Amino acid sequence: MKPSLFSALATATALVLCCSVAPAQEASSTDVPLVAAKLQTQATASKEANAAILVRDSRNPGRSHIVATAALGGLEVYDLAGKRVGTTPSGEVAAVDVAYDVRFGNGKATVLAAIDTTTNSLRLFSMKGSRLQEIGARPLPLGFAAEGICLFRNPLDNALYTFVVGDGGEIDQQILFPTAGGKLDARQVRRINVPSTLKQCAADNKGHVFASEEGVGIWRFNADPEADVSARIVDAPRLGHIEEESGGVAVYEGGDRRWLIASDISAGQVNVYDRDKKGAFLGAFKVAAPGSSEAIGEPGPLFATGATYPSFPHGLLLVTDEDGSNYKALAIEDIAQALKLPLSAPKTAGASTKSKVAAVVATVETTPAGSYGDAADDPAIWADPADPSKSLIVATDKKAGLYLYDMQGKVLQFLPDGKMNNVDLREGFELGGEKIVLVAASNRTDKSIGLYRLDTQKRELVNVADGVQPTGLDDPYGVCMYRSPKDQRFYVFVNGDDTRKRQWELVATPRGVTTRLVRDMNFDTQTEGCVADDRDGTLYVDEEDVALWRMSAEADGGDAKTAVQKIADNPAVKNDFEGLGIYDLGDGRGYIVVSSQGNDTYAVYRREGKQEYLGSFAVVADPLRGIDGISETDGLEVTSRNLGPGFEHGAMIAQDGRNVMPVENQNYKYVPWESIARALKLEMRGE
Repeated sequence: MKPSLFSALATATALVLCCSVAPAQEASSTDVPLVAAKLQTQATASKEANAAILVRDSRNPGRSHIVATAALGGLEVYDLAGKRVGTTPSGEVAAVDVAYDVRFGNGKATVLAAIDTTTNSLRLFSMKGSRLQEIGARPLPLGFAAEGICLFRNPLDNALYTFVVGDGGEIDQQILFPTAGGKLDARQVRRINVPSTLKQCAADNKGHVFASEEGVGIWRFNADPEADVSARIVDAPRLGHIEEESGGVAVYEGGDRRWLIASDISAGQVNVYDRDKKGAFLGAFKVAAPGSSEAIGEPGPLFATGATYPSFPHGLLLVTDEDGSNYKALAIEDIAQALKLPLSAPKTAGASTKSKVAAVVATVETTPAGSYGDAADDPAIWADPADPSKSLIVATDKKAGLYLYDMQGKVLQFLPDGKMNNVDLREGFELGGEKIVLVAASNRTDKSIGLYRLDTQKRELVNVADGVQPTGLDDPYGVCMYRSPKDQRFYVFVNGDDTRKRQWELVATPRGVTTRLVRDMNFDTQTEGCVADDRDGTLYVDEEDVALWRMSAEADGGDAKTAVQKIADNPAVKNDFEGLGIYDLGDGRGYIVVSSQGNDTYAVYRREGKQEYLGSFAVVADPLRGIDGISETDGLEVTSRNLGPGFEHGAMIAQDGRNVMPVENQNYKYVPWESIARALKLEMRGE
């Protein structure tokens, strides 16, 4: 993910719009219905209005409050009759949003996040009744002129994120987290930019954030920082249903009615879109004060809720009226009636969709790879039996070479030996009269197999290849090694960018290690990830878009294969299948872990028996450690051996395709197996 993505997309906006936004229909102003508000707040004390939210009292919804910005007047609190009941000095507030049941201190609280433009900082408050109390652990400067804010709850782990949008086109995502001192802190996750001013944003419960870029239109992108941004235009001026300038945006969650609501400032109206039908335009309406037949001039920032309140059985829409210096509350059923739209039964407030995917965190991450872009790919693990804390990780930079990391993620060695894609290792290979740890890697620079000795005393890799070992493949990708239980011979498997996978025996010579081709295997489509089970002679192969296959690892094993899991048969996984690893419980028992790259998760299968699917987990951010989650994983490795403090029961080490918090080059993350086992109720070796 590149911060300049939106800038690049903006240059092609016209092309995007021609395919994704339907042309506006010719219509006169009389065709747009007028919807009168059911209530409006008093004018703010400062006579300036910019944004408002409704903060729900779960015990007594009738005692809920509207919290609104009042420029230099800070935040003002109104009851549901629109009467001002409190004021909280908080600088010149431009925007505010709310989240419920946020963990901090000894319990949970309703939390408001606000933008103070006097200091261009993020300010955090808890709310109880009509009272606001500041709970930020420290000043949280943003470093740009902020315009809007919205909060997003990640369903994977319930983590709370804030998006702040700015006058210069900034989209700044931060994660909020509790401190030991009973306050809330924030850490920047990523920064994205669009070419021009952003006015407001809103997040939905499906992992999307919508942002209004004034002269360009309404964007939608993924809110999860571990997902691809996947930006698209929902609507745009002149080419869609916006006259000239988009303004506020809000999301309405009303059972099976999921709308995006946006203000078309230039037309003086509010547009409604169906989020479940790719943002299809549902209609537009104008806004009037209660009992009035005259529309307000420029509807500003918006806020919507589908929760039930007195006089608002289907929820409400708050509209900023800058000319009236106040905020108007419209009933959703009045909007639906005006636009002839059906509504669902009133929803229960606080309902949420809980992820079925277990969430764990990494406790160590490596120094980022030196190459930009898609560079890191695949790790291998050597466990030190004498001192587990001195275990080593060999990993690839597929644009430059091989890394050797320690258990703290620090670089011990880098070998610039070529475009090394995948890597694996095996202990006990006899070379020159001694047993060594042999490492094999696919070198895409000269289309060869790189062979190294891992010197565990000097903690370095030493090239032991007896000359260049050609693969005969146009572009070698995946690698895994195998030691046969029948005759203790060592092998390496390599696949290319075609449908072949090849197997070589590894043979010691007086000059090093050479290879002898023993088998070619054929698949229907691209393969990459593989792992061999040295106990029973089984090879597992990922055919990326098709299945996880099981077949013989022996040289005479042929092409016969059986599906452990076809991607089409399990909705919990999504192509590509990539990295593979085996967690060994002993006696042939254990687990197979495969990266489901399409949804940034990891699927676990039983190693023995029917090899049934046991569940999936995702690796999410740990803001206290400052380690982000893992996404778009190519390669991974799993071990059940003790790797030292924090990894006594083994670990999964995986490549992170989007290294954020902050945005840096790709790297590798270390996840204790204990946390995976507890999340999915699996066994651990050494219990």
